[in-house]
Amino acid sequence: MNKDWTGNSNSIYKTLGASNHTDKHRQQQDYYATEPKAVELLLEVEQFNKSVWEPACGEGHIAEVFVKHGYNVRASDLIDRGYGEQQDFLFFNDEHWEGDIVTNPPYARAVDFVNKALDIIPDGNKVAMFLKIQFLEGKERKGLYKNHPPKIIYVSSSRLLCAKNAEFEKMIEGGGSAVAYAWFIWQKGYKGETVIKWIN
Repeated sequence: MNKDWTGNSNSIYKTLGASNHTDKHRQQQDYYATEPKAVELLLEVEQFNKSVWEPACGEGHIAEVFVKHGYNVRASDLIDRGYGEQQDFLFFNDEHWEGDIVTNPPYARAVDFVNKALDIIPDGNKVAMFLKIQFLEGKERKGLYKNHPPKIIYVSSSRLLCAKNAEFEKMIEGGGSAVAYAWFIWQKGYKGETVIKWIN
């Protein structure tokens, strides 16, 4: 039987140990850093407001790519990892953010991150979230999609990496990733059908 992905003997354990499956294997505070290549691929197909907020910035893997491309980047995180400001995005008290929001949120709080982001940006601005394909399913998310359909979902046809504690070398040495990711793009006020496209 043909398979559409290949993995070594520990691939299934990587899947089960991914950030939304088991507390035993989850990294504390859901810190899974995004491979910068994923951000480069996004910027090949999407344009953003000149001001971008990365509210789960970790060590800056997403933010630094935007900086390199000339964006004005605000970076923050609940945990101080030596990059950006320390702030709990979900308790952001200012009324609005005038730019776009791009992040890889803690998976367990991803719906909250999407709702918060859409609540604080102006109509027409964008929210981009790097999430597992499985984010398409679930009753709570069905309600999210009914009220706020993504405008575009960019599915990566080749596997991209989210590394626990930003340890990309260990993932590469262990055979890569068994988890499929996509960029989910919302544009505030959009009420049309969601378009799926492929990148990578």
